[in-house]
Amino acid sequence: MPKSEQASPQTPAAHIAGVDEAGRGPLAGPVVVAAVILDPGQPITGLNDSKKLSEARRETLFETIRERALAFAVVEIAAADIDRLNILQATLLGMRRAVEGLRPAPELVLVDGNRTPDVACASRAIVGGDGLEPAISAASILAKVTRDRIMLDLHGSYPHYGFDRNKGYPTPNHLKQLAEIGPCEIHRRSFAPVRNSMQGGLL
Repeated sequence: MPKSEQASPQTPAAHIAGVDEAGRGPLAGPVVVAAVILDPGQPITGLNDSKKLSEARRETLFETIRERALAFAVVEIAAADIDRLNILQATLLGMRRAVEGLRPAPELVLVDGNRTPDVACASRAIVGGDGLEPAISAASILAKVTRDRIMLDLHGSYPHYGFDRNKGYPTPNHLKQLAEIGPCEIHRRSFAPVRNSMQGGLL
């Protein structure tokens, strides 16, 4: 179920939701999707593509977005579901669930990228939208910070792979560990580097 919160129904809003994801490229862990409806009455300065912000700035904005947004929802799609559906369909599923978790419901959904999920309202894909549309920027920050925190927690259970540093992405050290000891249960077996390392067995 999506994690969601909402502000007072008296708060004015355009009811335009921004949607973005974090974690399509990693070999391990979930893909995380966020949807945000910003409150025009409580503007947030400094919003941008999460990848262009420092970790400290992302953390600060993460808390501000949660405090000031009219509504937000964050959804995790696990590695097993990514393997079952493929990464594109898993991401679209997460987007749909995040949008469905928003209260009030949006009138328009703006999505970073070139594909939109199947939602009940109008939707539009914007390539590079996380740097152009404030609501998408906010969603990118919620998704990125949430996923980074998840991977830091998972590092405690699977310290061999360096998830605290690589967040599941295919860094040289991560690939080296995969080749030597094989994947763990949160690796995405449908991704070629993980599939090729399966002879190493599971931890």
